[in-house]
Amino acid sequence: MPQNNFTRLVREIFLSFPVKMPLIISLILISAVINTFPSIFIQKIIALIEFNSLSWPDLRIKIINLLLILFGFYVLSLGATVIIGFLGAEITQGTLLNLRKKMFSKMQKLPLKFFDSQTHGDIMSRYTNDVDSLRQMIAQGIPQLITAVITDFAIVSIMLYFSFWLSILTITGIFVMLKITKKIGRKSSRNFRGQLKNTGIIEGFAEEIIHGQKVVKVFCRENESINKFEKLNLELFTQSEKAHKRANTLGPILNNVGNILYVLTALSGGILIISGVKNLSFSGLPMSISVVIPFLNMTKQLAMSINHLSMQIHSIISGLAGTGRIFAVIDSEVENDNGKIEISRKNGSIEISNVSFGYDSEIKILHNINLTAKPGQKTALVGSTGAGKTTIANLIPRFYDVNEGRIFYDGININDITKSSLRKNLGIVLQDTNLFTGTVIENIRYGNLNATDEDCINAAKLVYAHDFIMRLPEGYETFLVNGGENLSQGERQLISIARAAVANPAVMILDEATSSIDTRTEAHVQKGMDALMKGRTVFVIAHRLSTVRNSDLILVMEHGEIIERGTHEELISQKGRYYKLYTEPLRQS
Repeated sequence: MPQNNFTRLVREIFLSFPVKMPLIISLILISAVINTFPSIFIQKIIALIEFNSLSWPDLRIKIINLLLILFGFYVLSLGATVIIGFLGAEITQGTLLNLRKKMFSKMQKLPLKFFDSQTHGDIMSRYTNDVDSLRQMIAQGIPQLITAVITDFAIVSIMLYFSFWLSILTITGIFVMLKITKKIGRKSSRNFRGQLKNTGIIEGFAEEIIHGQKVVKVFCRENESINKFEKLNLELFTQSEKAHKRANTLGPILNNVGNILYVLTALSGGILIISGVKNLSFSGLPMSISVVIPFLNMTKQLAMSINHLSMQIHSIISGLAGTGRIFAVIDSEVENDNGKIEISRKNGSIEISNVSFGYDSEIKILHNINLTAKPGQKTALVGSTGAGKTTIANLIPRFYDVNEGRIFYDGININDITKSSLRKNLGIVLQDTNLFTGTVIENIRYGNLNATDEDCINAAKLVYAHDFIMRLPEGYETFLVNGGENLSQGERQLISIARAAVANPAVMILDEATSSIDTRTEAHVQKGMDALMKGRTVFVIAHRLSTVRNSDLILVMEHGEIIERGTHEELISQKGRYYKLYTEPLRQS
């Protein structure tokens, strides 16, 4: 709930700034209270003129002294405001710094299913739009809220001191203003939350279309993309329009209610003075002009305070909505790791025993999978798309945990091994390459941050990436941006393979690792792979069956089950599913 998010945010700020936050509140208190002093001094000056029998020179001196005292208070308020500005900027940016750090740190610990269920644009929107809405709330909304509460409490206290009758009228009017603020704010709150949600959706769609521009143009889907974007944009517009309409109409409504209250206070004060009604007050002052005029000033000031707060209502509501989305990430359940065993470089034998699994517990993708892979052995997984090959590759490093059965690493149940130490002994090359902004050698070293330049170069030579890297403008120091878009897909994949090679893992998992490499390059890479697999356990997932002919064991999968197993020659002789997969391209040619 927004209230809980607000309470949690305030607690977060106080814990991060245990000294500066109380100090800034004290300064806001001083500044807010000083801003109520003009009404008191106006009352004193008018009372001097109305009731005092002093001569003009003496009266002038008293008035000048009061004005000088008031000026001194304003100088103090000015100093407090300057310090508030400096401290406020530090607290605002410091809070955002801490929350961004917490959010990013948490994301590194979240399971893959979190990212599978979120668009990249929506995740990025939490770092940009949600954080910015939070910034506005901390920098403007919360200070205005604190100032308004303190100012209103001080003014109401002074009002009650001057006149009980007029206070009742003013407090009733203020109560009406607060009810209007609450009613409009509650309705716009839903729309502001919808605005942030739809902003994340539209950014996710835009990121997806930008990333897939080649596909959009190849299939001439520009108009379809435009139409879908317009639909999402219209939904965002609708939510934003409703939210801002309500927020923007709140100010004028409250301003006019405040003007009506001002007129009613003036009219009521005049009637009370003329009728001679006894003034009920703690001050003991009679109902007079010296009471009504400063009271009018306080009424105006009180209405303006609430009006100013209402003008920040959109930043407060939007900030709370953004805060909720940020805390939703921070509160997300981290990747479960109940492993206790830390393993170092081991042999790397893998045994999968009676494993069944489904990403959705109701729908099984794998059914009773059994296989054993030993060091130096190359195991290939082949089969139709959706057969479950990549799912097995996701289970070995515990990206997902099995529903039934067990997986062993060197005889140890992988559920008993810490995920970090397990994954350090695994090297994975995916079909979709992911290179980072930086130099070529930095991307290779990503597999082992302790690797020397020589180690990285040797890894590149091993997988036949060295020659093309040396043809780049700066060789290994060539800077890559946007995931290496200045390289071909095959070149990016070679760097990705070199990155796995420099990690020197006991187990290698190659998920369509050579799918984007031409046949000639693939022949060179295969030689590198053969050298790389020596003494290692290797899993190869491939659609191109020519790449798995020399595998020690080939597993043919269909509908989440292993239906055939054996060497290439054995499977060909059986003339089963593998034979059909292998010979079908030959028959078609």
